[in-house]
Amino acid sequence: MHVLLTGGTGFIGQALVPALRDENHEVSVLSRSRDEQGDGLRYVTALDALPAPVDAVINLAGASLADKRWTAAYKTTIRESRLGTTRALGEYFAKRDETPAVWLNGSAIGFYGPQGDNALDESAANGEGFAAALCRDWEQAAREAAPEGTRICLLRLGVVLDSGGGAYPQMAAPFRMGVGNWVASGQQFLSWIHRRDTVAAIQHLMNHDSASGAFNLTAPNPVSSREFCAAMKQQYRTLVTLPMPAPVMRLIVGEMADELLITGQRVVPQALKESGFSFSAPDIDTALAEIAA
Repeated sequence: MHVLLTGGTGFIGQALVPALRDENHEVSVLSRSRDEQGDGLRYVTALDALPAPVDAVINLAGASLADKRWTAAYKTTIRESRLGTTRALGEYFAKRDETPAVWLNGSAIGFYGPQGDNALDESAANGEGFAAALCRDWEQAAREAAPEGTRICLLRLGVVLDSGGGAYPQMAAPFRMGVGNWVASGQQFLSWIHRRDTVAAIQHLMNHDSASGAFNLTAPNPVSSREFCAAMKQQYRTLVTLPMPAPVMRLIVGEMADELLITGQRVVPQALKESGFSFSAPDIDTALAEIAA
């Protein structure tokens, strides 16, 4: 298949591109800065430079939620980087009367908002807050942009863990210095997934014609912040444990603290499991033993 990938130079995209090439797919990556091509892989700076037809769309583009404080200006950037790219893709296909077989669109478990200890599968309601509204609107933009007849999968991503990128280096930093910590009460849930399983799940959904709708891309065993701390202490020699109080987190990162760090979601991948997907790292100890090695 000819796969169009946005966000291909990001943390997930860097692992997804070689995995798609290993399946002998032709891959076109939409990039702001690179315009080159090689054996079955090209980078284009404009959609008009794409060769037709496109068989599959994987839309992961978007400014990071964790890179900066959530000022009004940066929240606008976060929204427009997602919704703007998605709408541009829709306009591209409308002009060319193309119908990709499948459209996999990024989203996140922020869709559910804070819902305490409730186990949340894909049938759970949309929550409240900036992240919940962002995910809701991004999913709706994808539904509107995808041509009629295109199968749509909405990828509600959890916290993607792996060495060398994403959230893990920041999460591991205190442990590497001998300090174990959790955030606030430590009772809030962390719904995580290994990057390898993220890539494998995307490939699985792309290749399974019966898969459509929302899918939680999280490991089947979410953990509390305290449980994550205990698992990390098995990988790093810690001398002291110092919980990070909620007021300190709010002072450091602002509004983002309440939506992404102090509260959490206990998300389960019900639809993904029912589709027949098998996790290589279903529990946090298995994942961290590899990542921290």
